[in-house]
Amino acid sequence: MRITLFSIDEANHAIARIRPRLHRLRAQKREFDRLEARRSVLLIATQGAGAGNPDTLELATLETKRRRLGQVIARALGELAEEGALVKDLDTGLCDFYALRGDRLVFLCWRLDEPELAHWHGIEEGFAGRRPLKNAERD
Repeated sequence: MRITLFSIDEANHAIARIRPRLHRLRAQKREFDRLEARRSVLLIATQGAGAGNPDTLELATLETKRRRLGQVIARALGELAEEGALVKDLDTGLCDFYALRGDRLVFLCWRLDEPELAHWHGIEEGFAGRRPLKNAERD
C-alpha cells in the first residue's frame, strides 16, 4: 500500500470531494445492515424448509443482493483508500488521512458530521486520542 501524506488544506480539499461519496456509502451500509438483519431471521426460519419454501426463496434472493452490495461497498472503500482517505468507521463516516507532524507520522482525523478537518491523533492512538488541530503547536 502506498501512503499519501496530506497537509491540512489538502485533506480539507479531499474531504470536499469525498463527502458525497461517503454519504452514499453510509446509506449503502445501512441497507447492507438491514439485509443482514433480515438474513439472520431467514436463516432461522428456513431451517429444515424445502427449496420451494417462500422464506428459502427470499433468502436466496437476499443473499445475492447482500453479496453484490458488499462488493460495491468494498470497492468504494478501496477507491477511497487509494485516494488516501482511510475510512475507519462507515457508520459515523470516520476517516483518517496520513500526515507528518515534524518527523512523526500521524493521522488527520475527520468525521462526516464535521464541517472540516479539526483533529489529529497518533497512528497508534486511534479516535480516543484525538486532539484539536488548533492546539497542535502545544502538543
